[in-house]
Amino acid sequence: MLPYDEYIKLTGGQKPAGRIPADRTTPHEVMRLSVKNDWSVIRAWREHLGLTQTEMARRLEIRQPSYAAMEAPDAKPKKAIRERIAAAMGVTLEQLDF
Repeated sequence: MLPYDEYIKLTGGQKPAGRIPADRTTPHEVMRLSVKNDWSVIRAWREHLGLTQTEMARRLEIRQPSYAAMEAPDAKPKKAIRERIAAAMGVTLEQLDF
């Protein structure tokens, strides 16, 4: 067992990243983040998973500003883009479209 003080040092005090449910549903936390903060579902998932915009841009092989535009609250990414984002996050398209 790891003492709590050691854990804080190792993690830098960051909360653990969220998980993707085995049954592929959308976690309540993702919905809560989206509604409470007026975030897009894409951003809520990214935050839930503990990913940065830079990491998502790297996974999608695009620049960070381009990714930021995709997760803006008023953005309407096409289905092909949403499919790429879902794959980069490890979620299903349906989980991005709740």
